[in-house]
Amino acid sequence: MKWNLRLVAAKQEIWKSSQLQRMLADAGLVISAGKMSHLWSGKPVTIRLDDLDIICEVLGCQIGDLLVPEPDKARARAPQIQTGEQAIAVGGDATPPVRRRPGRSAPPV
Repeated sequence: MKWNLRLVAAKQEIWKSSQLQRMLADAGLVISAGKMSHLWSGKPVTIRLDDLDIICEVLGCQIGDLLVPEPDKARARAPQIQTGEQAIAVGGDATPPVRRRPGRSAPPV
């Protein structure tokens, strides 16, 4: 997800985080300077849905304006699974899967 708070705020002629912080406080959302810094300059690690509602109300936007999906990044993080033949073709180790035999195993020696 891409966090677009600064762009949405700029469309409303809000250029400083302190200005938005005051506006949010007037709407009932008091944010510490540290949390405001994370919201303004980066991607927040966590954010409450109630807080998102107030931010959207103050900025006159929708949640989709603040949070923009980035499907290419999600696909890039997905693990790549190779079959045995593909692993051999790219020089990988094609070890067959270990199969358990039915019954009990022998005790350790």
